[in-house]
Amino acid sequence: MASTEDVNHIQNSEPETPKLGDLLDRGWKLYEEVDTTNEPTGSNPIQVKVKRGIMQLEEASRMVAQIALFSRNEELEEIATADLKYLMLPALLGALTMKQVNLSKRLEQVQMARVYFLDFLKRCKEYNVSKFELPKASDASDDTPEEDGSLPPAPLRQADLISMATQRNAKIERYKQRKDTEAKLTEIRSSVEDGTADDEIVRDFYLLNIRKWIAIALEEIESIDQEMEILKKMDVLKQGTSQPSQPKRPPMKPFILTKDALQAKVFGAGYPSLATMSVDDWYEQHKKKGCLPDQGVPRGPSSSADYDAEEREKEEKERQEENDDEEALQKARDWDNWKDTHRRGYGNRQNMG
Repeated sequence: MASTEDVNHIQNSEPETPKLGDLLDRGWKLYEEVDTTNEPTGSNPIQVKVKRGIMQLEEASRMVAQIALFSRNEELEEIATADLKYLMLPALLGALTMKQVNLSKRLEQVQMARVYFLDFLKRCKEYNVSKFELPKASDASDDTPEEDGSLPPAPLRQADLISMATQRNAKIERYKQRKDTEAKLTEIRSSVEDGTADDEIVRDFYLLNIRKWIAIALEEIESIDQEMEILKKMDVLKQGTSQPSQPKRPPMKPFILTKDALQAKVFGAGYPSLATMSVDDWYEQHKKKGCLPDQGVPRGPSSSADYDAEEREKEEKERQEENDDEEALQKARDWDNWKDTHRRGYGNRQNMG
């Protein structure tokens, strides 16, 4: 197993590469800033911090894997005090991954966070940091058939009730342990941060943080499993609604009923200005309905009958004048004289009340 001294030797040969401890400290600090801020998690400044923190911790994780800092063949007491804090790398990565806000990639993000938390818990289990049960695999529920919504749920068995009660008691116990751990951390944090604490206190400080994150990881995985189930159902609903619908039939071409077969041959069905009756048919139809202009509606002097009478009267006057009818000539002269002394419309009292 390598130690952080080997890491420092590698980093001294590459001055541009940040130190492993600095990467962890920066990522840890960014997580605490994001977790305690009053700003919305989805705001741009917070999301920038989340991405920066993930990048710092990912780089630190690659360096830890490169030097094989931890081994399954060693005990917890064999880990150096300065190296204990690197056990928290996967837990911090999982917590920051859960802080990401991207609805289109939410399922992918929570799955990745679960992998980080489970990796952290497995490592803690191997070193016997604390007593707890590892969560089941995320796909364990896929092996059990889903209940049909149309059928009533099966009654709970006695074993199920006992299991639910056990889980509830374990959750309450984890909550109490977490509160006690946070209280102890508050007591020794200041001495560790200012460098006045001895090696034993520093070791206790990191072990308390690891136990605190064990409780957080167990709670997060339980929450992630519930969220994953909801997200998968939402994806199924989206896929169902996005399936292509049945192809619609093309719209039918407009058609009309032609009067006879000969007309259909001339114009063709669907002709936009197809005639449906002759002028004579239209006249007879409107004549039966009494809708013609000369039916039932009194006309003024501009009607066709009055117009013909006026024309006949003018022709008669012209004929008499041509035959030198004295009486007609005298009437014409009197009319011309009268028009010379009276303006047009004189004496017309019609429609004046």
